[in-house]
Amino acid sequence: MPTDTTGFTLGIEEEYLIVDPETRELDSAAARVLPRAQRVLGEQIQPELQLSQVESVSPVCHSLAEIRQSLIQQRRSLIEATAAIDKKLAATATHPFSHWSGQQVHPKERYQSLLREFRQLAREQGIQGCHVHVGFPDPERAHAIFSRLRGWLTPLLALTANSPFWLGEDSGYASFRTEVWMRWPLSGPPPVFASLEEYRELVQSLVAVKGIEDATKIYWDLRLSERYPTIEFRVADVCLTVDEAVMMAGLARALVRTCDEQAQQDMPFTHIHQELLRAAHWRAARYGLDGELVDVHTREVVSAPELVERLMTLVRPALEAEGDWEEVSALVQQTVQQGNGASRQRAVYQRTGDMLALVDFIVSETTRGVL
Repeated sequence: MPTDTTGFTLGIEEEYLIVDPETRELDSAAARVLPRAQRVLGEQIQPELQLSQVESVSPVCHSLAEIRQSLIQQRRSLIEATAAIDKKLAATATHPFSHWSGQQVHPKERYQSLLREFRQLAREQGIQGCHVHVGFPDPERAHAIFSRLRGWLTPLLALTANSPFWLGEDSGYASFRTEVWMRWPLSGPPPVFASLEEYRELVQSLVAVKGIEDATKIYWDLRLSERYPTIEFRVADVCLTVDEAVMMAGLARALVRTCDEQAQQDMPFTHIHQELLRAAHWRAARYGLDGELVDVHTREVVSAPELVERLMTLVRPALEAEGDWEEVSALVQQTVQQGNGASRQRAVYQRTGDMLALVDFIVSETTRGVL
């Protein structure tokens, strides 16, 4: 994602699967898909860890309208590129039944290095996320709002959960991607640091003891990007639809703006213990919008819609300031009423009892609002 130093800019990255239209299994066809899509969008289309995955990377955007247009262009380009070789594109954070053992790691050195270091974790890593970058060029200020931002990761995960199935079984989770991902070192909700200097000292220590190669190997759900002057939200599953990805982008930017204003006004905030946040994170991955979640600020269990409502009350002024309130609030309401990706996937399987029909549904949702 190119850089821009003005305002709360946005960027978004989505990871997708390539599937065979006959078997609906994963297909390691990235080497044939990528050149076709890159002829249209260049470096906005990238490889991923496995050859059955591809990634889109937006340019810097200044509005949700630009984010939406970028997502539509990128999905359309990849849908057309996969169709050209008789394949399909699927926006789901886990494939419903394809087994990791049949997948191949991309030959690019970056991914081969991950395979050498992480071995079985890398081989089993068939999961897809959505990463939102919010422009924030001042790292000191960015760090200062992390303690405020991290407490709102729970409803973001619940809204975007889109990975209920794993290896042909209902995992029982709304976001099983989250559970697979949590096996990696330095993943999940970020800890609290007293200062940016303390964070940088930790990074230096981790590199020194060969815990990580560099700061890009810190995989927290919220982090300061090492490549761009941004705050990066990594908590979300890849979304079934463009609408849900736009919703996630709008909420992320509104949270950054809200928490920055609170910090600038030196407003008090609740210190959230790391283990409490991890417990809340687990419940969001387990239940999504279909159960009770933890409000880590009040330390109480509430319904998922209630926690989402509390989030919306918090960020409404920021959404209104950006001109995003009507669109984002409507998308959030739609998601709460109709279900997140996980709920909708489960509903299809419960209705049909057919994993092939479920993959067809995912493929269809991936194209909604695109073609």
